[in-house]
Amino acid sequence: MPILTINTGSSSLKAALYRGEEREVALHVERIGRDDGRVRVVADGATRLDERRDLPDHVAALDALVGWLRDARPDLALDAVGHRVVHGGQHYRDPQTIDPAMLAALRELVPLDPAHLPQALAAIEAAGRAFPAVPQVACFDTAFHRQMPPVARTYPLAQEYRDAGIVRYGFHGLSYEYVVGALRAIDPAAAAGRLIIAHLGSGASMAAVREGIGRDTTMGLTPTGGLVMGTRTGDLDPGVLIQLFRSGRMDADGLSDLVNARSGLLGVSGTSGDLRELLDRAADDPRAEAAIDLYCYAARKHLGALAAALGGLETLVFTGGVGERAAPVRERICAGLAFLGIALDPARNAAHAPVISPEGSTVTVRVLPTDEEATIARHTARVVAGKG
Repeated sequence: MPILTINTGSSSLKAALYRGEEREVALHVERIGRDDGRVRVVADGATRLDERRDLPDHVAALDALVGWLRDARPDLALDAVGHRVVHGGQHYRDPQTIDPAMLAALRELVPLDPAHLPQALAAIEAAGRAFPAVPQVACFDTAFHRQMPPVARTYPLAQEYRDAGIVRYGFHGLSYEYVVGALRAIDPAAAAGRLIIAHLGSGASMAAVREGIGRDTTMGLTPTGGLVMGTRTGDLDPGVLIQLFRSGRMDADGLSDLVNARSGLLGVSGTSGDLRELLDRAADDPRAEAAIDLYCYAARKHLGALAAALGGLETLVFTGGVGERAAPVRERICAGLAFLGIALDPARNAAHAPVISPEGSTVTVRVLPTDEEATIARHTARVVAGKG
């Protein structure tokens, strides 16, 4: 069953061609909307394309990837296209076939996630034009968190607002689902125990997991809450937004742009929301150093809170682009957490080893690559096969 998966980020797009569990082609576009965008294609274990392009939006990025696929695989006949959709609101949670009613409902949710939903909707429409007879499946990032206990889902607001869907949903669920499954294959006891997964990248969150079930997470109604991120504030005193609104300096759209696109690492550093760039400059740029320090400090605080929610901690997993590849960030987040049993082996951490804690540590700290596309492909195959 050939399946194309599409995973749209705020400024990136990842796609993959699967047959069963095997990924035949991986396609990745970075820095969409900038003149230094990068397109990479890996097929059959070799890099087939790696070039800079000016891709103004996600539709142009997807068109470029589809064009490459059609040139390279002219006989390709897809059975389905699976999409990562960040927010499904109250009504959409489990993976399911995309239809006009769903698209209409998702358009109404765009104000909850202006950094992801417009791009996902554009990709769905573009894929529909490219493959008009092929069914499309939406895989929602909120599904993993659906079993969080009521106390973890509830905001301290009146019932009428909770009834209207103002609750904590959580995100990065496709990544968390993959990591739990991968950990279960490596260490079943750890996957069944008390686990915190730190998905760190431009967007970042953490999840507390016990017995393989999400118990709490850092993001809430939208992907803006929780940790400090590349351009998002993370948790913020609501009074800050009220003050900005009352002062007449910003309307609702301006506030949305502020907390989603002009804050976080970018806001504090004044130069970049990319941790790779900030780490390179930190020694000579005090604002870059301050941004990294805040990112790690906020992550350390949330990690402690989630450990408290679990009643203890046995395994910590770092994943995501930053979690998998930024050893200095992992070191700074874990610094001072010996009271929780967390310690790192410097050599293992520098080498990005699968286990980066010392032998005999109370808490096992792992680096485990995530694969959201594999999760999307698996769900999509089940949906189109009629297995739900």
